Amino acid sequence: MTAHDTPPQPLLVGSGAGFSGDRIDAAGPVVQELIRRALPAVLIFETLAERTLALAQLARRKNADAGYEPLLLDLLRPVLADCLAHHIRIVSNFGAANPQGAARAIAGLARTLGLRTPRIAVVHGDDINAPQQRALLIQALDDRMPDRPLVSANAYIGARPIAQALAAGADIVVCGRVADPSLVVGPAMAHYGWGWNDWDRLARATMAGHLLECGSQVSGGYFADPGYKNVPGMDRLGYPIAQIDADGDCTIFKPEGSGGCISTATVKEQLLYEIHDPAQYLTPDVVADITQAEVVQLASDRVRLQGVTGHPRPQDYKVNVCFEAGWFAEGEISYAGPRAAERARLAGQTIAQRLGAIAPLRTDLIGLSSVWGNDTSDWLQHAELAGASHDIRLRMAWQHADHDTAARLTQEINALYCCGPAGGGGVRTHMRQRLGMVSCLVPQTQIPTGFAWAELSQD
Repeated sequence: MTAHDTPPQPLLVGSGAGFSGDRIDAAGPVVQELIRRALPAVLIFETLAERTLALAQLARRKNADAGYEPLLLDLLRPVLADCLAHHIRIVSNFGAANPQGAARAIAGLARTLGLRTPRIAVVHGDDINAPQQRALLIQALDDRMPDRPLVSANAYIGARPIAQALAAGADIVVCGRVADPSLVVGPAMAHYGWGWNDWDRLARATMAGHLLECGSQVSGGYFADPGYKNVPGMDRLGYPIAQIDADGDCTIFKPEGSGGCISTATVKEQLLYEIHDPAQYLTPDVVADITQAEVVQLASDRVRLQGVTGHPRPQDYKVNVCFEAGWFAEGEISYAGPRAAERARLAGQTIAQRLGAIAPLRTDLIGLSSVWGNDTSDWLQHAELAGASHDIRLRMAWQHADHDTAARLTQEINALYCCGPAGGGGVRTHMRQRLGMVSCLVPQTQIPTGFAWAELSQD
């Protein structure tokens, strides 16, 4: 940098969602805070989990236009106009199994709201379930390759195509499966122009992304434990915003006046969340090392993370392969009053005698053993567990390859209304297709990634 160069402004990255099904009104206050601060800004929505993509593929089988985040339009409707007007870019993995479909839906929402059509980039490369890629999966999985039909196969790709799309002028970047922190690394790379081997800065941006990726977990939501870890304003939690500086270090805060809290404790909890080895947090962009990291309280609800270091990225992508694994059935019924636990136990034993020879049954007495029970349900034989419980809900579940056989459990639960024991009520039953999953590693060089501009209809 010469004496006449102007240092780049800090980058703000706000979280609008931490998972599929998150609060749809969370992004509004975040966007207003980004506007108020008048710095370069990006809004991210993290809406994928390990099996979310497979469920999205099943939805797309039923409707070719589906397969993206079900709450996509609800999430964007309150904030799209402000984001476009104030040049707040949007980056998300809400494309799931159908990123092009998500892009078309966003463009349609913009038309409905009377807004200009945003420039939407669609990231590709994560979906490797095409027939021409089957040999790649077979080689990676070897004898673990499922012998049942595959539903999805997706690589956790990195931030490079996100950064490229933003650098090319995208207003919105729609991804499928990218590593969660890459949603933040991409904007930071595009904003600062770091090198892709600048391991320390990449690692610091990665951990900023890690702090944001679960939404309000870092601002008090999942942290709360009344009487031990009190959190104010749980009904109006402020979702986190990271201010990332030119060295990649970040400061985490939340919208002014919002509920929740951001402290060294909340940040440390989220920093260690899902981290197996603090010296080697593996992502497709970098290996982050937080063993020397510092978490510093700068002010109320304002915490700085610094001291993260990085190492060269892994050679492989993690790939999740989901496959059809039969059908899952469950049912519940409630018992109340004297001997509620005994009656619920008898109901479970009755169904086990009728169906137990077909497949293993999971039995839980909610309110007594639903957390500490086990899949063999052998604890049912211990009468001393009954205690003084007066409100018990029996839950039973199993899985089977055949739909009609699996459905027998829901029928048996429903039959308890009159077949007894006495006083059962409030039956609820449910069936869904069961998914199995295996993971493997595939060399990054064998999975090309990139972005393309969305294919939007002109009607």
